[in-house]
Amino acid sequence: GSDDVYVGFIGKSRNVSKHLSFADLTTPSGETIQVCSSAERDSEAHDDFRKVPAFSPVLIRVKQHEAAADVESATSNGSSKKTVYLESIRALNSVPKNLIVTPEVQFPPTKRHLQIRYHPELQARLQFRSWLKGMLNQSLLQKGFTDIETPTLFKSTPEGAREFLVPTRQKGTAYALSQSPQQYKQVLMASGIMRYMQWARCYRDEDSRADRQPEFSQLDMEWAFAGAETVQKDVNDIVLAALTALQPARSYKEIRGEFTNITFADSIAAYGSDKPDLRIPLRIHALPDLEPFRNFVGMITHLTNPLIEAFALPLNDCSPSEARKFVTKFMDELPPSLANNPDGKPQILIHDSRQPLSGFSSLGFEYESVLDLLTDKKGLQDGDLVVFQARDTPAGQYYSGSTRIGDVRNLLWKALVEEGLVETPRLGEPGSLHFVWVTEFPMFKPVEEGEPGQEGAAGIAASHHPFTAPLSQKDLELLFTDPLEAKSAAYDLVLNGIEIGGGSVRNHIADVQDFIMRDVLKMTDKRIKDFSHLFEALRSGCPPHAGFALGFDRLTALMTGTPTVRDVIAFPKTMKGEDPFVQSPSKLSNEQLAPYGLQLRPKAS
Repeated sequence: GSDDVYVGFIGKSRNVSKHLSFADLTTPSGETIQVCSSAERDSEAHDDFRKVPAFSPVLIRVKQHEAAADVESATSNGSSKKTVYLESIRALNSVPKNLIVTPEVQFPPTKRHLQIRYHPELQARLQFRSWLKGMLNQSLLQKGFTDIETPTLFKSTPEGAREFLVPTRQKGTAYALSQSPQQYKQVLMASGIMRYMQWARCYRDEDSRADRQPEFSQLDMEWAFAGAETVQKDVNDIVLAALTALQPARSYKEIRGEFTNITFADSIAAYGSDKPDLRIPLRIHALPDLEPFRNFVGMITHLTNPLIEAFALPLNDCSPSEARKFVTKFMDELPPSLANNPDGKPQILIHDSRQPLSGFSSLGFEYESVLDLLTDKKGLQDGDLVVFQARDTPAGQYYSGSTRIGDVRNLLWKALVEEGLVETPRLGEPGSLHFVWVTEFPMFKPVEEGEPGQEGAAGIAASHHPFTAPLSQKDLELLFTDPLEAKSAAYDLVLNGIEIGGGSVRNHIADVQDFIMRDVLKMTDKRIKDFSHLFEALRSGCPPHAGFALGFDRLTALMTGTPTVRDVIAFPKTMKGEDPFVQSPSKLSNEQLAPYGLQLRPKAS
């Protein structure tokens, strides 16, 4: 037969005998071909084949149509791969002699290229990311969206996050890297673009938090002449279209688009969080009448007017003694914010039918009314847990993202899943993906230390960002009298307890936007002037509009079953914002800074 040429990476060779060897070749298309080399056919080619180190990039020539029954019988692995027969092989580059690749070897982040190449799950995640991006893109284009790129080099404006500044050679001036395309996309609404989309890179100089990157990708969208309902329907549609396309795959057996809507206040009351994880059974309840439980309340808190909240968690066939062992360990490892909570530590009671009042004697004889409330009258089994936590009865609207009992509930659930004491559906099984729209957020919150906010003098900051509209006429009126009680037209999309996107209806009337910045947030004239381009656009007949941004890194991580976004980013940064592979950020010298009119401050002696 004629010669054929193949290129790709050659795998480890499997030597059947001195004269017969096999190796897998991974081609650029991703196909794996089995290469057979026989000394009887060509001893020189066979010697070359055995000398080429595993994992080398190679070019091989093969004889294609050649019967080799003897070879087939030698491949004892029963593989269904296509087999080709070697004529010649040439290595296209060398491979380090000390390279060891086994399933157990974990390469460090400084060898990210080797991590990507030899950790198949990492490559699979990057391929899934690419596929998901294509699916979402296609759905939006079908809905009539226009993909528009906006500048990354923007100007410094107080949107809410700390910015990265980029000095220019015009001394004393700097760009700011875009925190998000927020202002540009609102201007596009005034420019007559009815449906905008963009795969946007965003930059925020945030303190290192568990799983944040200083630069990240979001699918950014904005709708002219639309409100929250249109936005939520379109986002549901594009996410469900991608999930439906996954269904034939083995990993996603049945996806029901479980999109629930809940207000912020209801989410805080029922789940203790504005990011509810609906895989956790039951909900939090406040005890309606504390009178029968005065002794118990006195044991768990010193507050004079407490709100006592509680929840139950049924365990999988867990004996009370096993549960007790788990609870002791859990309480010993509580983070300081929960262990040293001035409102009182959480109290965990264990259902145990051999104990007086089934283990609830500290609650007293009325304990069954509490269990009925917490379990919808379904009752508990031995080993099941009931958790109590006190907090101050809130005066007015609650504006933090979680309550202490919500934090305990999430922590407890994760610990129980890790110990195998509760079951949660595996990714792709029914009930494994719970999407929730959380709506009606507080419009403002008190400024927290270390957060830039909008740099206003009022001591409050926008909960979402300063361009978010009030929810209703009543909330607009509250801005004049009691802004902390006003609700906003903001909405977040949460998946399995993690926020994967957020958006809002915007202020499209310039006077309302000016009033919020000037009179509510009390921003300076100079800072308000930084938004003059936006006011100009709003005053030129800007239509009502609303938007949303999907956190693409986080969505991909959740859908590929990894707890960290670093697993779905080719070259991620560490928690310190460093890239260990290229070793950035790098130190600067005064010579490099001179053209920008900058110099390093000498160290104080």
